[in-house]
Amino acid sequence: MKVPAILVAVLALSACGGSKTASAPEIVRAWSAALDRNDNEHAARLFAHGAQIVQNGEETLATHADAVRWNAGLPCGGRIDRLELHGRTEVLAIFELRNRPEHRCDAVGSRAAAIFRVVHGQIVLWHQTAVPEQPPSNGQVAAPPLQRDGTATTLR
Repeated sequence: MKVPAILVAVLALSACGGSKTASAPEIVRAWSAALDRNDNEHAARLFAHGAQIVQNGEETLATHADAVRWNAGLPCGGRIDRLELHGRTEVLAIFELRNRPEHRCDAVGSRAAAIFRVVHGQIVLWHQTAVPEQPPSNGQVAAPPLQRDGTATTLR
């Protein structure tokens, strides 16, 4: 009887304090922050293999290397103006575009929007879309919290 009791105890302990998958807005903020640092490796790790990109056509990021290449090719970063949560997996993110390290943004100060679909803590869809004309009536998530130095989290 000792072996089953030990096995039950080990299983119970392993279930406690298990890692929690980040929410869709948390993943969007993490991607934005990585892009703002020009950390294309970290940004790419947030994409699932086979993630779909919709931006001037469609593309599938079949590998991690594809995701690194795609993130490295983005010319702009930006400050998150608003996140709008739709269900548990989709987030509409509105950005104010800015330069990012080692890149030149040709639309600094403009606004851009992307729909993110996040499943099991990874981006499975990134879809550039038109910036909505009016603020959402519900489902809005507050802008990212201020950092310790008082600045807002931004895209890079």
